[in-house]
Amino acid sequence: MFEMVLQLALFLFSFATLLLLYRAIKGPTVPDRIIAMDTIGINLISIMAILSVLLRTHAFFEGILLLGMLSFIGTVAFSKFIERGIVFDYDENG
Repeated sequence: MFEMVLQLALFLFSFATLLLLYRAIKGPTVPDRIIAMDTIGINLISIMAILSVLLRTHAFFEGILLLGMLSFIGTVAFSKFIERGIVFDYDENG
């Protein structure tokens, strides 16, 4: 029963990721695309965690951690780009 629930969750997360991929490509605005990409990252972390439980392995934990860090950095960079129009500020005084 537990394995069936995990397989259903894996299918639902995969389907949601496909829908989010469409939103990331066709999104009407840049913030919609950024939110879709961030949510895709979260869904990929969830998919990797479910696969780790289904396969009874710890091999995906490093990938989950790395993907979480990269997703966070990407979200911060995109948010800064939306706010200021640039990602890196090169201040001449500092």
